Amino acid sequence: MFKNQLQKISKSSGVYFWLDNRGKVLYVGRATNLKNRLSQYFLSNVEPRIKEMVFQAKKIKTIETKTLLEAIILEAKYIKKYWPKYNIKDRDDRSFIYIVIAKKDFTYPVIIRGKDLQKYQDKNNQIFGPYQSFTLIKNALRIIRRIFPYGTCKANSGKPCFDYQVGLCPGSCLGKINKKDYQKNIKNIILLLSGKKEYLIKKLSQENPEQLKALKHLQDVSLIENEKNLEQNNFKRIEAYDISHFSGKETYGSMIVVDFEGEYQKNDYRLFKIKNNYLHDDFRALTETLERRLKHKEWMYPDLFLIDGGRPQLDFLKEIFEKYKIKNVVGLSKFAGDEIIFLKNVDKKFKKEVLDIKLILLKARDEAHRFANLARKKAKKI
Repeated sequence: MFKNQLQKISKSSGVYFWLDNRGKVLYVGRATNLKNRLSQYFLSNVEPRIKEMVFQAKKIKTIETKTLLEAIILEAKYIKKYWPKYNIKDRDDRSFIYIVIAKKDFTYPVIIRGKDLQKYQDKNNQIFGPYQSFTLIKNALRIIRRIFPYGTCKANSGKPCFDYQVGLCPGSCLGKINKKDYQKNIKNIILLLSGKKEYLIKKLSQENPEQLKALKHLQDVSLIENEKNLEQNNFKRIEAYDISHFSGKETYGSMIVVDFEGEYQKNDYRLFKIKNNYLHDDFRALTETLERRLKHKEWMYPDLFLIDGGRPQLDFLKEIFEKYKIKNVVGLSKFAGDEIIFLKNVDKKFKKEVLDIKLILLKARDEAHRFANLARKKAKKI
């Protein structure tokens, strides 16, 4: 059904929509290459909610953009407009990313999570989003800041900040820019984040030809590289494991799940109350946790297993890995300086792919630790 539609889709950057038979938007996404990104939805290892969404969809619609930055801004606009079912399914609304610009003389964009949004609900604040990736938004603001500099430092402090020295701050710390000119930059950022690029171009053609030239030749290479890493990431589902106990009692094994962008898939979290009394033996508790998890063949198999631990843990778990023919597993050891530990004789390609997502793995490891501790603390109160 979608074969003919995919053939007509370009390789441009842009935004795409999955629609049901009534034309209702099921999902909104962005891509550096629309054709390649949409083709990935038909791979065998996509997560269950995506399979479900593709099954319900009847049509794909796309909007091409000149840059990935424009696609990111448009994606947020349409998520906010439609709140599509599969953008928010199995996801905590509070995990979305927003940009807030407060109304004050030397203001600047601040990135916040949805859980903190209520603190910024002031009619004088400009709020943009929801965005889906913290890393992308952080990089996007850095690109925007090179065209429209702003300071995150204390205005008129008399001391040059680091950003001033690298061209990202217009010198508000040194009093080198007045409030009126500083606010022009902020207003231009607001126009860009509001999706009013064409109006902004007209405005700059009269006010600031240099900024106009920079905007027209915007190079979002870092955004594209980041997005390509996400699109080419083979780890669509990552399961992280940890053990928590209180003086060897009330032992719990946690399994948390993150997707290829590091977003928590909380509906897939699982908690295992350890049945055997291993006292302080986390190694055997981990073995029981994995054994019980792997017996659930109805659960989607991960592309990567992450163990909170180092070489001793991986060596101890070798038997269970061999029993279930698991090779896609790594350890992440705090005691080894957050070094990623691999099984022996893994290929270089796998190592590189894992190392490329180290920040996601750190986030997953810490979440598994939090989830296990939460269960243990609740049990202690009962």
